[in-house]
Amino acid sequence: MSNKHTIILMQTSQNRATRTFMDYESISQAMDGICALYERKLKDLNPAMRNIYDIQDLYNYIDGLADLSALVYDHSIQAYLPNDRQWIRNRMFRHLKKMTH
Repeated sequence: MSNKHTIILMQTSQNRATRTFMDYESISQAMDGICALYERKLKDLNPAMRNIYDIQDLYNYIDGLADLSALVYDHSIQAYLPNDRQWIRNRMFRHLKKMTH
C-alpha cells in the first residue's frame, strides 16, 4: 500500500512558469518531499533560524500554493489516480503523526 509511485504536481504562484512536478517511490516519500520544500522556503526566509514549525504552518504553506495535487499509482487498474490538496493535507497529518510515535 505505502509503496505507490507518487507524482506531486505543484504551482507556487499564479505565474504558470512556476509549474513543476516531483516524483517519489511512495506516498510517504512524497510527504517528506513536501516538508523538505517547506523547510527550504523557511531557510530562505530566515537563514539563521532552525526549522521549527507545527502542522498548521505546514497547512498554511500547502494552502498558499497556487496549485498542489498528487497522482498516485494504483496497481489494480495500472493507472494514476488524482488526489487534491485536501487529500494531501490528510495524508500529511497521518504521515507526521506516524513519525512522532
